[in-house]
Amino acid sequence: MRIALVGCGAVTQAVYVPLLSRRRDLFEVSAVCDLSPALAGAVADRLGAAGRHTSLTGMLAAGGFDAVLMLASGSHGEPVRLALAAGYPVLCEKPLAVTRAEVAALPPGRLMVGYMKQYDPAVRRAEELLAELGGPAAIRSVEVTVLHPSGESQLAFANLTRADDVDPAVVTSLRAAEHELVSRALGVEAPDAVRGVYEITLGSICHDLSLLRRFTGSPTEISEVEAWGAGPGSVEISGALPVAGRFSIRWHYLEDYPAYRETVAIHHDRGTLELVFPSPYLMNAPTTLTVVSGAESRTAWRSVTEAFEVQLAAFHAFVNEGEPPLTDAAGALADIVTAQRIAARYAVRHGLPIGGEAA
Repeated sequence: MRIALVGCGAVTQAVYVPLLSRRRDLFEVSAVCDLSPALAGAVADRLGAAGRHTSLTGMLAAGGFDAVLMLASGSHGEPVRLALAAGYPVLCEKPLAVTRAEVAALPPGRLMVGYMKQYDPAVRRAEELLAELGGPAAIRSVEVTVLHPSGESQLAFANLTRADDVDPAVVTSLRAAEHELVSRALGVEAPDAVRGVYEITLGSICHDLSLLRRFTGSPTEISEVEAWGAGPGSVEISGALPVAGRFSIRWHYLEDYPAYRETVAIHHDRGTLELVFPSPYLMNAPTTLTVVSGAESRTAWRSVTEAFEVQLAAFHAFVNEGEPPLTDAAGALADIVTAQRIAARYAVRHGLPIGGEAA
């Protein structure tokens, strides 16, 4: 399947380039697009792509591919809309969009939203075990802890290509557009504290919201939200799950923490399913599933199968065989709605203004 790759930043270079290089049985990268000509050229050279573009509309008009990987940073709402309108299936990295309106504006088409942790073999095994226990009704609580060091420390091993050849005026314009989208989501008067909670939720905590959707369904109530520490700082969220039980998420940005660590513990009537995720940038580093059951026996389950690679194969099957994705536009929209409810709860709790869609 011939694909076009949009966005040549850290995740593309550290994750997608190596995976696409070794999955030439499934994919041929025909075109690459980035605002930076240097980055587009570097990634195209590594993947053997003939098409090199700095404009999405120009790339879509030129064609020569069957599907699009949307990997650029920021909201993907408008780029995805353009790609779908041009008739291309799209795999879009999270978040799909910043606002609900962007999702509502998407035309019909084949869209898969990339939450790679949903495709992690340990997560799929946990889903199977949970189903054997009786499903969400057996859950007492889901407790998440994320220890998030700086991106620079997580990516130090990757020897990323960097470039500063993008017009500063273009960068300023893009940042202003992103700020405007957040204002539409939260209201123009929403202060930085509320915006920060929303952006952390959409940018990182959304992975945990996507896992909750798989295990239990999206939260039915956001009870408490707190944030503290120098930005990005720490965020704590708790609330009710749709069938039974409650959830809590504690997310901490720790600049110099030794290594990324994410723990998701599902406590049920007869034991615990605990998932421990390594840094997402370490290819084939296994997620560990520990099963605590009768007589307090502990069984560890691991697989070195890379979740990002499973996700790419699933996109190939989606486009060519019609296999439905684990998250489509509706699932991504559910996470945006939950993120807006989290921001609104934080604003109300602290007497801060909230408007826009989140009101």
